Amino acid sequence: VLRPGTPKEKKLMATAYLLHYGLPQFFFHVTTAYAILRHSGVEIGKRDYMGAY
Repeated sequence: VLRPGTPKEKKLMATAYLLHYGLPQFFFHVTTAYAILRHSGVEIGKRDYMGAY
């Protein structure tokens, strides 16, 4: 349940929550941390972010 007890309360199934809320939040924070590290001069590249194939 998102925002329980408010007029905008929304109930989601676990898969909907994960796909529409959880993963976008996770990737936003990972990308932001990557950008902050790059801005701070840390030598980190695409392979560090994407992982090895």
